[in-house]
Amino acid sequence: MSKDYLIVHKKVLPDYFIKVIEVNQAMKEKKYPNITEAVKAVGISRSTYYKYKDYVFLPEESKITRKAILSIDLVHHSGSLSSVLNVIKKNEISILTISQSLPVHEIANVIISIDITDINIKMSELIKELNVLKQVKDIKLIAFE
Repeated sequence: MSKDYLIVHKKVLPDYFIKVIEVNQAMKEKKYPNITEAVKAVGISRSTYYKYKDYVFLPEESKITRKAILSIDLVHHSGSLSSVLNVIKKNEISILTISQSLPVHEIANVIISIDITDINIKMSELIKELNVLKQVKDIKLIAFE
């Protein structure tokens, strides 16, 4: 990953970064006729928007993001890994590597690296889909590359 970028949880960012993203999304969806209307609607100034618009974006929008690594704790039952792989397959995501640990206390950790170059689902949505599976005890996004 480039040393110019950080992945930071939005809870620790100033609100105006999130609002810049909201303006970008609103303009993509053509909710407003121009930037002036969009920034007014979300509550930031035009100067704030223009200052950060090229520097604040969602991971899904990044042109440098090509791979993601997920760490998933699975209940050790027959078919647990298959259910995870089926969700990944359903979303037409290519798997690059899979590494599974031996189960400890009936929980096995699986590290899956995926190619997200042409992903057609948001990473947050993919994680939610996987987290809903009863076999999944925990899931973490380890890295983007």
